[in-house]
Amino acid sequence: MASQVKDASEDGVAGSDPALVGEITAVLPLEPLSTFEGSLTNKVYLCLKDAILRLRLLPGTPISKPALCDQLGVSRAPVSEALARLSFDGLVDIVPQAGSFVSKFSRDEIREGVFLREALEVPAIERLATTITPDQLRALKRSLALQKLLADDGDFDGFYKADADMHRQMLGFVGFPRLVSMAESATHLIERARRRLLPTPGRASDTLEEHRAIIAALEAGDPKAAGEAARVHIRHLITKLDQFELTNGENA
Repeated sequence: MASQVKDASEDGVAGSDPALVGEITAVLPLEPLSTFEGSLTNKVYLCLKDAILRLRLLPGTPISKPALCDQLGVSRAPVSEALARLSFDGLVDIVPQAGSFVSKFSRDEIREGVFLREALEVPAIERLATTITPDQLRALKRSLALQKLLADDGDFDGFYKADADMHRQMLGFVGFPRLVSMAESATHLIERARRRLLPTPGRASDTLEEHRAIIAALEAGDPKAAGEAARVHIRHLITKLDQFELTNGENA
């Protein structure tokens, strides 16, 4: 990776290494812009973010602005603005005189993300245990049933989406409008690690059991048990990371 940064130009176009030129200017595995909503800048941002979080763009991948403009059929302005937002999210590194690169995994940043997620979700779920309605509880149980079907089918991409949707549901049920967006912003740092770990043997089944414990505590109206179940679930990521060598082609 160091050689890529050293040899790349300002827009991520390589210098004298032909192999690097091919790597940087290759068509990126992106969904069509029409898949996403909002302004053109927002569509470019969501398009790149989706590919990064789904690990279609791996850590260290160089992003060429000219090539990306050509591929998406847009001007430089929305691409530059989208990359700036992704840099703020911690998903892209913009290196002066070198280019833009998908950020590598950082264990320190992942630990920070886990800390922030715990700080937001645990008290939220404790509060939800005192206010949850029968309809909300049924919705969470339906989500849990869907997760089991997806896990049994080995559909980890679908399982991850259902997992994220359930967390979003729980936070939404608390009733604070900005809570969901704040939590999603905090989890950018850990989403790729969660996706990388999910296909490892036993992780999906462990996640299901952790979700069952949270829902059981919510159903019982027990804030302390709900908060503790959420804390165990969130911290499990760090435990798994300590058992799994998370790599970017090199040790993280």
